[in-house]
Amino acid sequence: MVLETGIAAFLLAITHLFAEKMKDAAIPRSKWLSFAGGVAVAYIFVHLLPALQDGQAYLQQHNLGVSILKHPVYLLTLLGLATFYGVERLAVLSSGSERAAKGQPSRHSIRTFWIHIIAFSVYNALVGYLLIHNGKKSLTSLLFFTVAMAFHFLVNDYVLFDHYRSIYRHKGRWVVTAAVLGGWLAGMLVDLPKVWIYILYAFVAGSTILNVLKEELPEERRSNFWSFASGMLVYSILLMFS
Repeated sequence: MVLETGIAAFLLAITHLFAEKMKDAAIPRSKWLSFAGGVAVAYIFVHLLPALQDGQAYLQQHNLGVSILKHPVYLLTLLGLATFYGVERLAVLSSGSERAAKGQPSRHSIRTFWIHIIAFSVYNALVGYLLIHNGKKSLTSLLFFTVAMAFHFLVNDYVLFDHYRSIYRHKGRWVVTAAVLGGWLAGMLVDLPKVWIYILYAFVAGSTILNVLKEELPEERRSNFWSFASGMLVYSILLMFS
């Protein structure tokens, strides 16, 4: 599935490059962002988390350093959530965050910017890698994963642009875009043990949950509940009957 995963990686990469065009769409941003978040959350809860039960059993059956824990795969999911919560708080509290202030970012915010970009680049690279090593090796599974992550990348792109504006548009966007393709290339060259695939999936699941819900829950985000619910409902139905 080299061709198929390559196309998927390319589509995910260009999602970042063209996400800004959505601001001119006929549908208000609050609605399509909420719909995108609903799709991503549906994929995590309906498809990915149940699939991690196999990873839970695998980690507990093998002496892999985490088997002594009661629920290792879910603890790793929690770790992904906590990691991106920490990165997000660092960005919000930065004195130069564009979300809170205007003008040229301070040196402190430049450091924060690169920490944020590196974190999302690692996340994108993991997603790119998992396009190759998605476990099921089926076109349907690849399609659902790609669509869900593409919607999720729209949300992430909005978050990063909202924090950093011009510096993200001219520098950061290209880094996170390249990270997807880099992750896919790494997947072509490196075949990690099965345990690491489960670990990566768990981390991505936790990160996705945090990145979506932190944009939906705060009042100032002007999210749209019905769009969010529609995204969850539509994608959940597609996943259940696929």
